[in-house]
Amino acid sequence: MGETKRTFFRLGYGFTRNRNGVVNMHAALSIAAVTGCWQYEGGGAFHSNSGIFRLDKSQIEGSALCDPSIRSLDQAQIGRILTNDAEALHGGPPVTALLIQNTNPANIAPEQRLVKKGFLREDLFTCVHEQFMTDTAKLADVVLPATMFLEHDDIYRGGGHQHIILGPKLVDAPGEARENLFVIEELAERLGVADKGGFGLTAREHVEFMLEKRGLGTFESFKADRWADVQPDFDTAHFVDGFGHPDGKYRFRPDWTGTPAPNRPPASIGLQGPHARMPEFPDHMDFIEVADPEHPYRLATSPARTFLNSSFTETPGSVKREGRPELMLHPDDAAELGLQAGDRVEIGNQRGAVVLHVKLFDGVRRGVVIARASGRTARMSAVRASMY
Repeated sequence: MGETKRTFFRLGYGFTRNRNGVVNMHAALSIAAVTGCWQYEGGGAFHSNSGIFRLDKSQIEGSALCDPSIRSLDQAQIGRILTNDAEALHGGPPVTALLIQNTNPANIAPEQRLVKKGFLREDLFTCVHEQFMTDTAKLADVVLPATMFLEHDDIYRGGGHQHIILGPKLVDAPGEARENLFVIEELAERLGVADKGGFGLTAREHVEFMLEKRGLGTFESFKADRWADVQPDFDTAHFVDGFGHPDGKYRFRPDWTGTPAPNRPPASIGLQGPHARMPEFPDHMDFIEVADPEHPYRLATSPARTFLNSSFTETPGSVKREGRPELMLHPDDAAELGLQAGDRVEIGNQRGAVVLHVKLFDGVRRGVVIARASGRTARMSAVRASMY
């Protein structure tokens, strides 16, 4: 790495989803800063380029209507929120109604026992707007059918590449399926706020607003072009003229305490967790769960090869190719547990448990088990296993 000028680090999202992820991400980025490979074509470090798109989303997000006195709750703590944890609720009243679009918290959120317990509250009303009958949809009071990508007008920013892409509606949606915007507009009408700024516009009008603000023309003109390359010039993209701080310098000593975000109540300000333990300079932070007598196995939730995420696991082709959920277990570990291929085994810890079929695999390290996940599932990093 030190000898090759065009060394490139492609830093994905996976390892940031751990307790020490932010520290390790900074350490990996700092390698590129130390070697100077960021100055060369084909070199550097890349995590996300979302900052280059600069689409004005104030209208579609209704930012002018935001009331800073209204609390903002952390979706990652939805289990604690729905079971009335005072800290997760920022000292406010319980949540008694939910409209869920574009996420599947019953499957992906941490502390799934709490999540399920919260969704089963008798005094909670839940409406899920979805394309598939997900685990969250199964727990809802009302399920509304949602459109898919070809059934509504939209605009897309590509993760990892530099294009803004138009996604015009190509076919009518079946049955009663409606787009997200339709549901929000109907709610606004019934809540008496439809005359406020941002409401009353079609998806196409919202897209055109963002395109014009970005200097990309109208919906129709952009429809002819189909996409726009918004990659900055080389010097800007490679920080040749300085990094994104007033002094243009890279930060080897970051501020881990966090800074207040707009419209965020004081209770949620600051970094969650023991930031005092975080290293002053780039380093590995040894702050992950390890195996112990009660949890003798480490669990890896590697992505399933034929599923995109937890919402799109119902397609017949994917189900057929993926087969049943299985736990990869080293044959010697299986022998110690008295398990054979095809046995049902429960793995879990204090956050949750799941029952899987055993698949013997001598390619996994002893003491490690692998459960291929249908999307971004909550990790149970140290687990116990028992016959079911």
